[in-house]
Amino acid sequence: MRDRCFFCVCVCVCVLCHHLFGAVLIGENRPVAVFILYTTMSAWTDLELLLDTASSSTVASNTRGSVKDKANFKVDEDVSALRKAIEGIGTTEKTIIEVLTQRSNAQRQLIAKAYEKATGRTLVADLEGDTHGDFEDLLVALVTPPGVYDCREVIKAIKGAGTTESTLTEIFASRSNKQMKAMSEAYLAETGRSMIYDLKSEVSGDYGKALLILAEGKRDENTNVDAAKAKVDAKALYEAGENKWGTDEDKFIDILCHRSIPQLRQTLIEYKNICKKTLQESIESEMSGNLEKLLVAVVKCVKSTPVYFAERLYESMKGLGTTESVVTRILVCRSEIDLMDIRAEYKKLYGCSLYSYLESDVSGSYGNALKHLCGQDD
Repeated sequence: MRDRCFFCVCVCVCVLCHHLFGAVLIGENRPVAVFILYTTMSAWTDLELLLDTASSSTVASNTRGSVKDKANFKVDEDVSALRKAIEGIGTTEKTIIEVLTQRSNAQRQLIAKAYEKATGRTLVADLEGDTHGDFEDLLVALVTPPGVYDCREVIKAIKGAGTTESTLTEIFASRSNKQMKAMSEAYLAETGRSMIYDLKSEVSGDYGKALLILAEGKRDENTNVDAAKAKVDAKALYEAGENKWGTDEDKFIDILCHRSIPQLRQTLIEYKNICKKTLQESIESEMSGNLEKLLVAVVKCVKSTPVYFAERLYESMKGLGTTESVVTRILVCRSEIDLMDIRAEYKKLYGCSLYSYLESDVSGSYGNALKHLCGQDD
């Protein structure tokens, strides 16, 4: 009842704004703004099904991905097709897209190895020489091992003047311990330094403290839930924020960056029972800046990693221009994990399929490759 009332109030506000300021909130060719507002808020405030929903970090690999191992995979045939596409007059992008987007990353590694053996050149070097821009970045990402790709995204985020905190937040809030370990090992191999060492010089304060804990990849992986401990943690979070003057950020960081995903899900429910508002709402009202964004991202990934990434994709494509690096990273990194679930959540949240949004927002070979990764229209 309360949700329906809230929806009605939002509709009234949007209609009033529409009359006063013109059609700003409701676009001609986009889902109605109030529908998006209502559905996205509901996705983060509705905790009823939380304990019955599988987490992407606990689901068996490849079960909800849009890309799987190709049946009857023949590496020599793929290498031959790629050579013809690359070495001929002009580059046949269609062949490259069909081969690289329809093979698993493990199969692409076999292709890359066989390609280098046959030509004496690396597949990455040839792709970089024959393609350009966002399409090149996407193809290179596809033939890069996941841990290496993540580590290179972190390197790009921290090198040069300034640090791209949004990239760091997305990666470290959403990766499993296993993914963190692969990333750290790749970082050491690529740079000769530990990832933690470099991060310490780039991030600081409470944001840095939380990020470094997550980067260690030591989150509890116990799948059993201690209901009593969840109540204790929920009360501790309430006492550290809503129920005191000022905020004890360390308490939030400790609990949110160390507890297991199933344990945190129970804690979120217990917190709402105590506080009468969600933990996400409390973080948003008690904190600010990069720490707020990081802890909110952690909470969102605890609730639903697919919803978190659906929201990230929408934010990166809405309005004027598209943040292609974000779209590329999400579709490549989640294509073998939970992209089918991301697609489903995207349609629920925004009233149109991810495929159709890609079709209207990106074009050319880059757009075609993204649509192949995304899979069929929902």
